[in-house]
Amino acid sequence: MSVQTDEISFDTKGEVDIKDLTDRVERIVERSEIKTGLVHCFVAGATGAMSVIEFEPGLLEDFPRMLERIAPKDIEYMHHLKWNDGNGHSHVRATLIGPEVSLPVRNGKMVRGTWQRVIFIELDVRNRSRKVLVTVYGE
Repeated sequence: MSVQTDEISFDTKGEVDIKDLTDRVERIVERSEIKTGLVHCFVAGATGAMSVIEFEPGLLEDFPRMLERIAPKDIEYMHHLKWNDGNGHSHVRATLIGPEVSLPVRNGKMVRGTWQRVIFIELDVRNRSRKVLVTVYGE
């Protein structure tokens, strides 16, 4: 088994900035020369999240609206009361979505549906510099 790691760095504009990382992840998979295995993307940070979505304008509007319904900004969060940083909802949202996504690799390419894109979601209330660790492992 072979393991290859790489990193994707980028800046965000703050809350619910959604970045399409698909092309960059695909290039990492291709450079790895792994033909069969998995690609794993992980963000180290308590207010960032990874997912897979159809990256189209309607869903890019629907997704933040859904987050507001599930974990609204305007309710009391103990995290905010303790730290006074205004991002308690950001932590809750990141926990619900999760910091990682894995996809299969077959014939040296990442396997995904026609419209599926690998995305990073910024959930913090301010702009950030982020890094996503990409690990490709297999044979």
